[in-house]
Amino acid sequence: MLLLIDAGNTRIKWALADDGAAPGVWTEQGAADHAQLNHLPAHWQGKQVTRAIVSNVAGVKIRDQLQLMLPTTAISWFVSAPELAGMRNRYRNPAQLGSDRFAAALGARALEPGKALVVATCGTATTIDAVSAGGEFLGGMILPGLGLMASSLARHTAQLPRVATGSAPPAGFADNTDDAIRSGCLAAQAGAIERACALHRAERCIISGGAARYIAPSLSVPHRMTDNIVLVGLHATATITG
Repeated sequence: MLLLIDAGNTRIKWALADDGAAPGVWTEQGAADHAQLNHLPAHWQGKQVTRAIVSNVAGVKIRDQLQLMLPTTAISWFVSAPELAGMRNRYRNPAQLGSDRFAAALGARALEPGKALVVATCGTATTIDAVSAGGEFLGGMILPGLGLMASSLARHTAQLPRVATGSAPPAGFADNTDDAIRSGCLAAQAGAIERACALHRAERCIISGGAARYIAPSLSVPHRMTDNIVLVGLHATATITG
């Protein structure tokens, strides 16, 4: 059995897949905050894991902890490459590209092959990347995530409150401060994604991440919500990195 792990800035996402399963077809999946990392091995015990593929952007400490608790010694630490799985990385320095962004692009291409795509991963940060129909990772944008935008306003202004970003914004202009903040943050996220789609002339936007379900309803471009697109990308590379 294959264990896939996406160690992000806030959470560790994971999935278990049978050998030979199609990308995104998992037997189990889950997530934990960094503070709950030590509870993860309980989910993997007795699962006959023979191999793990890990993307880690959470730093050396998290990597070291994962190394000790993974239920196999056959570990592939996923990193960005100049070319992989038919995708060419056009970043100026390919190694500088975050492993999660490269994996997400690979996952999007696995789900929607042969299309010009924008891949939006909406977590602590929102990353918006362009993939050509011919399989080139062209680059992208990084901006504060939805929650980070709202908390930043509260932290750096004297009179604006901290608001929850999980409820729907008003249909038009907000008539109260909480809704105005919520509406503004969602519009900024959706607007950046839509601008990327227009610049790239994208056929489809793949949107994923913890905040995707809040942002997606504000999009006016063709889009597909996908749970854990980074894990889909890691899964797509399983036969190559073995």
